Amino acid sequence: MSKDEVNSRNAAAAHKSGERTGSRILIVEDEAHLAQGLLFNLQAEGYGAAVAGDGESAVDLLLKQCSPFDAVILDVMLPGMDGFAVARAMRAAQNYTPVLMLTARGRPEDVLEGFAAGADDYLPKPFELSILLARLNSLLRRSQWLRPQASDAELQAVDEYTFDGKTIDFSLLELRAADKQVRLTMMEVELLRYLVHNPERAISRSEILEKVWHLHEDTDTRAIDNFVVRLRRYLEDDPAHPVHLQTVRGIGYRFVPDPKDDNREISR
Repeated sequence: MSKDEVNSRNAAAAHKSGERTGSRILIVEDEAHLAQGLLFNLQAEGYGAAVAGDGESAVDLLLKQCSPFDAVILDVMLPGMDGFAVARAMRAAQNYTPVLMLTARGRPEDVLEGFAAGADDYLPKPFELSILLARLNSLLRRSQWLRPQASDAELQAVDEYTFDGKTIDFSLLELRAADKQVRLTMMEVELLRYLVHNPERAISRSEILEKVWHLHEDTDTRAIDNFVVRLRRYLEDDPAHPVHLQTVRGIGYRFVPDPKDDNREISR
């Protein structure tokens, strides 16, 4: 049987078995015993589930065949095309299916690279099944709401945020401006949400690591700088000369919604 036939059967099986929950999950894992264990347990929970044993097969299922998966459990260490490359290929193709990335021993460098590639959450190996299911359920809920647990009034209040002719739509994962519309990943939205809730305040890189990405403060922060460079391409009229997402030397970053009222020296 060819790879295309195997992928078609996987997608069909995922669709059929996912009818009870309406959610279909793609497992991208090259360790057969782990992949089959996840497949069995997800199906037992009522999810539709399919397995791709390498990155190329995963991209084929997600993009070329346009299979309607609701989330992806994606291992970093894959033969050939690794998990980071799969996530980057998805986002480059404007596929924003939530990605739960499995990392070896929770290495911070893997986590940060995964977020930079477009992953939405991470789980270190080895893991408990109950934790994986909780993280997966959280991703599926966030993909529907993308709002923190709060009252209806509070949820409505944070659904959109408008500044300087730009609007961040937290529920649709979009940034809209007069001349562009940008689709965001959930981690990009979560960081923007944190910045919006702390306007004008200098926020350290370690605070971003702990409060947004839930990593230890002693993690290498260089990946945050690369992440901010990408956000500036979305937020700024001139990303090389940012006025909204400013660098605070020796500390981190500051979000300024109205730069006309900001008389401080801007570091870049």
